[in-house]
Amino acid sequence: MDQLGKILMVIGISVLTLGALLWLGGKVPGIGKLPGDIIIKRGNFTFYFPLATSILVSIILSIILVLFRRR
Repeated sequence: MDQLGKILMVIGISVLTLGALLWLGGKVPGIGKLPGDIIIKRGNFTFYFPLATSILVSIILSIILVLFRRR
C-alpha cells in the first residue's frame, strides 16, 4: 500500500510539472528555442521537434525523481 502511495505522488508531481511547463513554456525565455531543437519551415508547413528541450526536461525530472527515491 505504501508503494501505491509513492507511485501516485510521483505521477502527480510529474503531471503538475508537465502542466506548469506547458503553461509557462512560451513565457520562459530560451525554453523551446535551444540549440538542437529541430524546426523545419516550408511554405505554410512548420515541423517543430524540441529535441534539446526534451533532453533538458528529462534530465531535470530524473534528478527530481532520484531525490524523492532517496527519502
